[in-house]
Amino acid sequence: MFSFFKKKKIVSHLRLTGVIGNVGKFKQGIEYSSQEEMIKKAFSVKKAEAVAISINSPGGSPVQSHLIYKFIREQSKKNKKKVIVFAEDVAASGGYLIACAGDEIYANASSIIGSIGVIYSSFGFKDLIQKIGVQRRVYTAGKNKSTLDPFLDEKEEDIQRLKNIQLELHQEFINVVEESRSTKLNKTDVELFSGEFWSGKTSLKLGLIDGIGNAEQILREKFGEDVEIKKFEKSKGWLAKKLSSSEDHADKLISVLEERSIWQKYGL
Repeated sequence: MFSFFKKKKIVSHLRLTGVIGNVGKFKQGIEYSSQEEMIKKAFSVKKAEAVAISINSPGGSPVQSHLIYKFIREQSKKNKKKVIVFAEDVAASGGYLIACAGDEIYANASSIIGSIGVIYSSFGFKDLIQKIGVQRRVYTAGKNKSTLDPFLDEKEEDIQRLKNIQLELHQEFINVVEESRSTKLNKTDVELFSGEFWSGKTSLKLGLIDGIGNAEQILREKFGEDVEIKKFEKSKGWLAKKLSSSEDHADKLISVLEERSIWQKYGL
């Protein structure tokens, strides 16, 4: 008879969108320093039953990914709040690493999930500058200071040094996934940590996510049709907008191309 006075359940909803790290001047990528306060606010809602996080990111900086992942887990433990993650178009590479901060992960059947690996890419311009008559002059203190200089021949020792670093970073990524997903991972014939990525539907079979569905749908199923969803999303301030609008056209183009190249790896 008292159901009329029953209070609505509250869930904080945080959105993380973009390439992880500083991509171009004044870009709104996902960085720890710019997201820290918003994450705190989402977890500080005392009556919130849980914190939902929607992620749409193709990855980026491994350091920023780890910092955000760790901070979300710390806030979850400190505030005793469950974290439910929702992958949108993409939660790949560092985007999936952050998703692993969730106690549960959901995605659309067509979402792109995974890409648990580390990549470094560059160009070699040695023959080009010789062809146009440009001399490359490099002076260093420290024999490895010019490692993988794009205007010099590659050295096997430099490549091996880079690969060793990549292996360390890859293992850190694997450790996060295994700790987060634990017994949920379906270690079949598919190599989960090869850097490959999958659809949401296949990711569910592999144990990389817990279910198929969007944020509003799943939250209403879990907390009731009248659940109150308090949304937290970082807005672009007036100064950043003004500075961005006055940014040099060449810089803008480079920023856009750099960001698009990361997204297009996943067909977007």
